[in-house]
Amino acid sequence: METDTGEALGSPGAADGETIDWLGMLPFWGIQLGAVVGVILLGWSWSGLLLALGLYAVRMFGLTAGYHRYFAHRSYKTSRLVQFLLALLGATATQKGPLWWAGHHRTHHKYSDEPRDPHSVKQRGFFWAHIKWILVRKYQPTDFARIKDFASYPELRWLNSWHLLPPVALLTGLYLIGGMWGVVWGFLVSNTLLWHGTFCVNSLAHLVGRRAYETTDNSRNSLIIALFTLGEGWHNNHHHYQASERQGFYWWQIDITHMVLRALSWTRLVWDLNEPPSQVRDRRIGKDAAVAGTAGGKRTRSLNAPAAQALPPS
Repeated sequence: METDTGEALGSPGAADGETIDWLGMLPFWGIQLGAVVGVILLGWSWSGLLLALGLYAVRMFGLTAGYHRYFAHRSYKTSRLVQFLLALLGATATQKGPLWWAGHHRTHHKYSDEPRDPHSVKQRGFFWAHIKWILVRKYQPTDFARIKDFASYPELRWLNSWHLLPPVALLTGLYLIGGMWGVVWGFLVSNTLLWHGTFCVNSLAHLVGRRAYETTDNSRNSLIIALFTLGEGWHNNHHHYQASERQGFYWWQIDITHMVLRALSWTRLVWDLNEPPSQVRDRRIGKDAAVAGTAGGKRTRSLNAPAAQALPPS
Protein backbone atom coordinates (compact mmCIF):
# COMPACT_ATOMS: atom_id res chain seq x y z
CA MET A 1 0.00 0.00 0.00
CA GLU A 2 1.49 3.32 -1.02
CA THR A 3 1.17 6.80 0.38
CA ASP A 4 1.64 10.13 -1.37
CA THR A 5 5.35 9.77 -0.67
CA GLY A 6 5.43 6.52 -2.64
CA GLU A 7 6.33 4.45 0.41
CA ALA A 8 4.38 1.55 1.84
CA LEU A 9 2.02 2.65 4.57
CA GLY A 10 3.28 1.40 7.90
CA SER A 11 6.83 0.67 6.67
CA PRO A 12 9.73 2.17 8.68
CA GLY A 13 10.40 4.75 5.97
CA ALA A 14 6.78 5.82 5.47
CA ALA A 15 6.40 7.66 8.73
CA ASP A 16 7.89 7.88 12.17
CA GLY A 17 5.75 5.07 13.57
CA GLU A 18 3.31 6.17 16.22
CA THR A 19 5.27 9.18 17.41
CA ILE A 20 2.96 12.14 17.98
CA ASP A 21 3.73 15.12 15.76
CA TRP A 22 3.53 17.68 18.56
CA LEU A 23 4.81 20.61 16.51
CA GLY A 24 2.59 19.91 13.52
CA MET A 25 -0.46 19.51 15.75
CA LEU A 26 -0.01 22.82 17.62
CA PRO A 27 -2.81 24.50 15.60
CA PHE A 28 -5.13 21.63 16.51
CA TRP A 29 -4.56 22.18 20.23
CA GLY A 30 -4.41 25.95 19.83
CA ILE A 31 -7.87 26.17 18.27
CA GLN A 32 -9.44 24.20 21.12
CA LEU A 33 -7.62 26.22 23.77
CA GLY A 34 -8.52 29.41 21.94
CA ALA A 35 -12.21 28.42 21.99
CA VAL A 36 -12.21 28.11 25.77
CA VAL A 37 -10.14 31.26 26.40
CA GLY A 38 -12.09 33.24 23.81
CA VAL A 39 -15.46 32.47 25.35
CA ILE A 40 -14.13 33.36 28.80
CA LEU A 41 -12.75 36.70 27.59
CA LEU A 42 -15.68 37.69 25.38
CA GLY A 43 -18.38 36.29 27.60
CA TRP A 44 -21.29 34.04 26.80
CA SER A 45 -23.31 34.80 23.65
CA TRP A 46 -26.45 33.00 22.53
CA SER A 47 -26.10 34.51 19.06
CA GLY A 48 -22.50 33.32 19.04
CA LEU A 49 -23.63 29.81 19.90
CA LEU A 50 -26.16 29.93 17.06
CA LEU A 51 -23.38 30.97 14.67
CA ALA A 52 -21.16 28.13 15.92
CA LEU A 53 -23.93 25.54 15.57
CA GLY A 54 -25.00 26.85 12.16
CA LEU A 55 -21.50 26.52 10.74
CA TYR A 56 -21.15 23.20 12.56
CA ALA A 57 -24.22 21.83 10.75
CA VAL A 58 -23.23 23.10 7.30
CA ARG A 59 -19.70 21.76 7.56
CA MET A 60 -20.82 18.50 9.14
CA PHE A 61 -22.93 18.00 6.02
CA GLY A 62 -19.79 18.52 3.93
CA LEU A 63 -18.21 15.65 5.86
CA THR A 64 -21.17 13.29 5.99
CA ALA A 65 -22.55 13.80 2.48
CA GLY A 66 -19.24 14.60 0.80
CA TYR A 67 -16.18 13.08 2.44
CA HIS A 68 -18.01 10.05 3.83
CA ARG A 69 -20.99 8.95 1.77
CA TYR A 70 -19.69 10.17 -1.58
CA PHE A 71 -15.88 10.01 -1.60
CA ALA A 72 -15.36 7.11 0.80
CA HIS A 73 -18.35 4.96 -0.26
CA ARG A 74 -19.61 6.31 -3.58
CA SER A 75 -23.17 5.71 -2.41
CA TYR A 76 -24.70 8.16 -4.92
CA LYS A 77 -23.74 10.00 -8.10
CA THR A 78 -23.26 13.63 -8.98
CA SER A 79 -21.59 15.89 -11.53
CA ARG A 80 -17.93 16.80 -11.54
CA LEU A 81 -18.73 20.37 -10.46
CA VAL A 82 -20.88 19.30 -7.50
CA GLN A 83 -18.26 16.69 -6.65
CA PHE A 84 -15.67 19.46 -6.26
CA LEU A 85 -18.08 21.68 -4.31
CA LEU A 86 -18.74 18.83 -1.87
CA ALA A 87 -14.99 18.39 -1.44
CA LEU A 88 -14.58 22.13 -0.91
CA LEU A 89 -17.32 22.24 1.71
CA GLY A 90 -15.85 19.23 3.50
CA ALA A 91 -12.42 20.86 3.53
CA THR A 92 -13.80 23.84 5.51
CA ALA A 93 -14.25 21.40 8.41
CA THR A 94 -10.45 21.39 8.89
CA GLN A 95 -10.13 17.61 8.69
CA LYS A 96 -7.57 17.53 5.89
CA GLY A 97 -8.34 16.82 2.26
CA PRO A 98 -11.03 14.57 0.75
CA LEU A 99 -8.56 12.00 -0.53
CA TRP A 100 -6.81 11.74 2.85
CA TRP A 101 -10.11 11.40 4.71
CA ALA A 102 -11.76 8.93 2.35
CA GLY A 103 -8.63 6.83 1.90
CA HIS A 104 -8.17 6.22 5.61
CA HIS A 105 -11.88 5.62 6.03
CA ARG A 106 -11.81 2.87 3.43
CA THR A 107 -8.96 1.25 5.37
CA HIS A 108 -11.11 1.43 8.50
CA HIS A 109 -13.90 -0.50 6.78
CA LYS A 110 -11.58 -3.07 5.28
CA TYR A 111 -10.05 -3.89 8.67
CA SER A 112 -12.78 -2.67 11.04
CA ASP A 113 -11.85 -3.45 14.66
CA GLU A 114 -8.94 -5.59 13.48
CA PRO A 115 -5.28 -4.75 14.23
CA ARG A 116 -4.88 -2.80 10.96
CA ASP A 117 -7.89 -0.58 11.62
CA PRO A 118 -6.50 3.00 12.02
CA HIS A 119 -8.95 3.89 14.81
CA SER A 120 -10.31 0.84 16.62
CA VAL A 121 -11.66 1.20 20.16
CA LYS A 122 -11.49 -2.57 20.52
CA GLN A 123 -7.81 -2.75 19.58
CA ARG A 124 -6.41 0.49 21.05
CA GLY A 125 -8.94 2.00 23.43
CA PHE A 126 -11.19 5.05 23.48
CA PHE A 127 -8.56 7.81 23.46
CA TRP A 128 -6.73 6.32 20.50
CA ALA A 129 -9.90 5.93 18.43
CA HIS A 130 -11.28 9.33 19.38
CA ILE A 131 -8.26 11.53 18.86
CA LYS A 132 -4.76 10.06 19.17
CA TRP A 133 -4.65 8.26 15.82
CA ILE A 134 -4.82 11.58 13.92
CA LEU A 135 -1.92 12.96 15.96
CA VAL A 136 0.67 10.34 15.05
CA ARG A 137 2.95 10.63 12.04
CA LYS A 138 2.01 7.20 10.69
CA TYR A 139 -1.41 8.33 9.46
CA GLN A 140 -0.54 11.79 8.20
CA PRO A 141 0.21 10.85 4.55
CA THR A 142 -2.64 10.31 2.11
CA ASP A 143 -3.13 6.66 1.18
CA PHE A 144 -3.46 7.20 -2.57
CA ALA A 145 -3.45 3.47 -3.24
CA ARG A 146 -6.77 3.23 -1.41
CA ILE A 147 -8.41 6.16 -3.26
CA LYS A 148 -7.20 5.74 -6.84
CA ASP A 149 -10.68 6.33 -8.29
CA PHE A 150 -10.90 9.94 -7.09
CA ALA A 151 -7.16 10.62 -7.12
CA SER A 152 -7.42 10.70 -10.93
CA TYR A 153 -9.07 14.15 -10.70
CA PRO A 154 -6.41 16.90 -10.66
CA GLU A 155 -8.70 19.37 -8.88
CA LEU A 156 -9.21 16.91 -6.02
CA ARG A 157 -5.48 16.24 -5.75
CA TRP A 158 -4.90 20.01 -5.68
CA LEU A 159 -7.47 20.51 -2.91
CA ASN A 160 -6.06 17.55 -1.00
CA SER A 161 -2.64 19.22 -1.04
CA TRP A 162 -4.00 22.69 -0.23
CA HIS A 163 -6.68 21.57 2.20
CA LEU A 164 -5.93 24.45 4.60
CA LEU A 165 -7.04 27.10 2.11
CA PRO A 166 -10.83 26.65 2.65
CA PRO A 167 -10.68 26.89 6.48
CA VAL A 168 -8.28 29.85 6.27
CA ALA A 169 -10.67 31.57 3.86
CA LEU A 170 -13.55 30.90 6.27
CA LEU A 171 -11.51 32.23 9.19
CA THR A 172 -10.63 35.38 7.24
CA GLY A 173 -14.24 35.98 6.24
CA LEU A 174 -15.44 35.58 9.82
CA TYR A 175 -12.85 38.10 11.02
CA LEU A 176 -13.74 40.64 8.34
CA ILE A 177 -17.45 40.37 9.09
CA GLY A 178 -17.53 39.80 12.84
CA GLY A 179 -14.09 40.61 14.19
CA MET A 180 -12.77 38.48 17.04
CA TRP A 181 -16.33 37.61 18.08
CA GLY A 182 -16.86 35.99 14.68
CA VAL A 183 -13.52 34.18 14.89
CA VAL A 184 -14.11 32.82 18.39
CA TRP A 185 -17.67 31.59 17.88
CA GLY A 186 -17.75 30.92 14.14
CA PHE A 187 -14.38 29.20 13.90
CA LEU A 188 -12.75 28.27 17.22
CA VAL A 189 -15.87 27.08 19.06
CA SER A 190 -17.53 25.66 15.95
CA ASN A 191 -14.38 23.78 14.92
CA THR A 192 -13.89 22.30 18.38
CA LEU A 193 -17.47 21.03 18.46
CA LEU A 194 -17.20 19.75 14.89
CA TRP A 195 -13.98 17.84 15.53
CA HIS A 196 -15.27 16.03 18.58
CA GLY A 197 -18.70 15.48 17.05
CA THR A 198 -17.06 13.72 14.13
CA PHE A 199 -14.60 11.82 16.32
CA CYS A 200 -17.50 10.36 18.31
CA VAL A 201 -18.41 8.22 15.30
CA ASN A 202 -14.98 6.56 15.49
CA SER A 203 -15.08 6.11 19.25
CA LEU A 204 -18.54 6.19 20.89
CA ALA A 205 -20.32 4.61 17.91
CA HIS A 206 -18.29 1.47 18.59
CA LEU A 207 -19.10 1.54 22.31
CA VAL A 208 -22.54 3.04 22.93
CA GLY A 209 -25.89 1.95 21.52
CA ARG A 210 -27.56 -1.16 20.17
CA ARG A 211 -26.54 -3.67 17.55
CA ALA A 212 -29.25 -4.37 14.99
CA TYR A 213 -27.05 -6.49 12.72
CA GLU A 214 -24.32 -9.08 13.13
CA THR A 215 -21.10 -7.62 11.76
CA THR A 216 -17.44 -8.47 12.29
CA ASP A 217 -16.90 -5.29 14.32
CA ASN A 218 -18.45 -3.64 17.37
CA SER A 219 -20.36 -0.92 15.48
CA ARG A 220 -23.56 0.26 17.15
CA ASN A 221 -26.64 2.38 16.48
CA SER A 222 -27.31 5.49 18.57
CA LEU A 223 -30.07 8.04 18.05
CA ILE A 224 -28.20 10.63 20.11
CA ILE A 225 -25.05 10.33 18.00
CA ALA A 226 -27.18 10.34 14.85
CA LEU A 227 -28.75 13.66 15.87
CA PHE A 228 -25.50 15.58 16.34
CA THR A 229 -23.78 13.96 13.33
CA LEU A 230 -26.68 14.37 10.89
CA GLY A 231 -27.33 10.63 10.66
CA GLU A 232 -23.92 9.02 11.15
CA GLY A 233 -24.98 7.50 14.45
CA TRP A 234 -26.72 4.61 12.69
CA HIS A 235 -23.26 3.12 12.54
CA ASN A 236 -24.16 -0.54 12.82
CA ASN A 237 -26.54 -0.10 9.88
CA HIS A 238 -23.70 1.47 7.93
CA HIS A 239 -21.23 -1.32 8.67
CA HIS A 240 -23.88 -3.88 7.75
CA TYR A 241 -24.41 -2.38 4.28
CA GLN A 242 -21.80 0.22 3.37
CA ALA A 243 -23.15 0.80 -0.13
CA SER A 244 -26.24 2.55 1.20
CA GLU A 245 -26.37 6.35 1.06
CA ARG A 246 -29.20 6.15 3.58
CA GLN A 247 -27.83 5.17 6.97
CA GLY A 248 -31.10 5.45 8.87
CA PHE A 249 -32.65 2.42 7.19
CA TYR A 250 -36.16 2.98 8.57
CA TRP A 251 -38.36 6.10 8.58
CA TRP A 252 -38.00 6.50 12.33
CA GLN A 253 -34.20 6.45 12.19
CA ILE A 254 -33.52 10.15 11.73
CA ASP A 255 -30.89 10.75 9.05
CA ILE A 256 -30.67 14.45 8.23
CA THR A 257 -27.92 13.95 5.65
CA HIS A 258 -30.16 11.56 3.73
CA MET A 259 -33.06 14.01 3.92
CA VAL A 260 -30.96 16.81 2.41
CA LEU A 261 -29.52 14.55 -0.29
CA ARG A 262 -33.01 13.31 -1.13
CA ALA A 263 -34.15 16.92 -1.55
CA LEU A 264 -31.12 17.64 -3.74
CA SER A 265 -31.98 14.62 -5.88
CA TRP A 266 -35.27 16.31 -6.79
CA THR A 267 -33.21 19.07 -8.44
CA ARG A 268 -30.95 16.48 -10.17
CA LEU A 269 -27.86 17.86 -8.43
CA VAL A 270 -27.34 14.31 -7.15
CA TRP A 271 -28.90 11.06 -8.29
CA ASP A 272 -28.93 7.26 -7.92
CA LEU A 273 -28.99 7.35 -4.12
CA ASN A 274 -28.36 3.77 -3.00
CA GLU A 275 -30.63 2.19 -0.40
CA PRO A 276 -30.37 -1.28 1.17
CA PRO A 277 -32.47 -4.00 -0.47
CA SER A 278 -35.34 -5.05 1.79
CA GLN A 279 -33.86 -8.52 2.31
CA VAL A 280 -30.62 -6.91 3.53
CA ARG A 281 -32.32 -4.24 5.61
CA ASP A 282 -34.61 -6.72 7.38
CA ARG A 283 -31.86 -9.20 8.25
CA ARG A 284 -31.79 -7.99 11.84
CA ILE A 285 -30.69 -9.70 15.02
CA GLY A 286 -33.68 -11.36 16.67
CA LYS A 287 -35.55 -11.93 13.42
CA ASP A 288 -35.78 -15.23 11.56
CA ALA A 289 -33.96 -13.64 8.64
CA ALA A 290 -31.00 -12.94 10.90
CA VAL A 291 -29.97 -16.56 10.49
CA ALA A 292 -28.75 -15.63 7.04
CA GLY A 293 -26.32 -13.18 8.61
CA THR A 294 -24.45 -15.79 10.63
CA ALA A 295 -22.51 -18.88 9.72
CA GLY A 296 -21.83 -21.54 12.30
CA GLY A 297 -22.38 -19.03 15.11
CA LYS A 298 -19.66 -16.73 13.78
CA ARG A 299 -20.08 -13.17 12.67
CA THR A 300 -19.95 -12.54 8.97
CA ARG A 301 -18.21 -9.61 7.39
CA SER A 302 -20.47 -6.65 6.69
CA LEU A 303 -21.89 -6.34 3.22
CA ASN A 304 -19.76 -4.21 0.95
CA ALA A 305 -20.64 -1.99 -1.96
CA PRO A 306 -21.56 -3.54 -5.31
CA ALA A 307 -19.43 -3.09 -8.40
CA ALA A 308 -17.88 0.37 -8.68
CA GLN A 309 -20.25 3.00 -10.01
CA ALA A 310 -19.46 5.34 -12.84
CA LEU A 311 -17.64 8.49 -11.83
CA PRO A 312 -18.51 11.99 -13.07
CA PRO A 313 -17.38 12.72 -16.62
CA SER A 314 -13.84 14.03 -17.01
